[in-house]
Amino acid sequence: MRLVRFGTAGEEYPGLIDRQGKLRDARPWVDDWAGAALHPDNLRRLADKDFAALPEVAGYARLGPCIGGVGKIVGVALNYRSHIAETGAKTPAEPSLFLKAPSALCGARDPIIMPKTGSKLDWEVELGVVIGRKATNVAPGNAPSFIAGYCLLNDVSERAFQLERGGQQHSKGKSADTFCPIGPWLLPSHAVADPQAIRLWTEVNGKRMQDGNTAAMIYGVAALVSYISEFMTLLPGDVIATGTPEGVGKGMNPPRYLAIGDVVTMGGDGLGEHRHAVNGF
Repeated sequence: MRLVRFGTAGEEYPGLIDRQGKLRDARPWVDDWAGAALHPDNLRRLADKDFAALPEVAGYARLGPCIGGVGKIVGVALNYRSHIAETGAKTPAEPSLFLKAPSALCGARDPIIMPKTGSKLDWEVELGVVIGRKATNVAPGNAPSFIAGYCLLNDVSERAFQLERGGQQHSKGKSADTFCPIGPWLLPSHAVADPQAIRLWTEVNGKRMQDGNTAAMIYGVAALVSYISEFMTLLPGDVIATGTPEGVGKGMNPPRYLAIGDVVTMGGDGLGEHRHAVNGF
């Protein structure tokens, strides 16, 4: 069972992709993939139901962000040593956090829009973690029980905004419209054997740029959920962007940033693929 939201931008409906790969309308079961619908126990119960009872969605349907009602997106910077090395940064003593605006969300095949004053647009393939129930001061050992599921996430970054507009401004450089594609689907946590064994990759115009694995994270998924919940309450639908492996444009010599007309594709084991054309503002 893979959870999706289909329809035009801003008017998406909950759906799922069944075991035969058919897209089905999930509105008879849920209002949206948000709130209580994301509770891990509820998702386990849905997995046992007869998907054939849901209407099949015929023809092409755009897949938007795979969850609705996102309250906050918490980014984790510098969580792979290979990425730290390529950027010349120092390894943080604790997870380094920033917030990414929910208005940046878009679907897995939507275009990425170059900001009007942007000049150093970069890609970052990441494992996205979606929270399924309220989490405050969670112990690491209990953290998996608070996770609804996992998705592929592109932490699109405008490096000039991030590094040259008033200092180290992560949120400023990572929050423009279309800067957080997620999906194409949410894979429920009970369907993921090990979130620390997922291969992630990125290509730009068909050339492989990133090829990493979540096994190389400095701080794993459970540690991040626990750590973040110490500083803020995580609510159903909140998203954690867990960091990117090496191979971003900023880390190249010379740096290689995206231009209008470029095509970015990325994927993750079991998480599907993204394909984004870069468009002008």
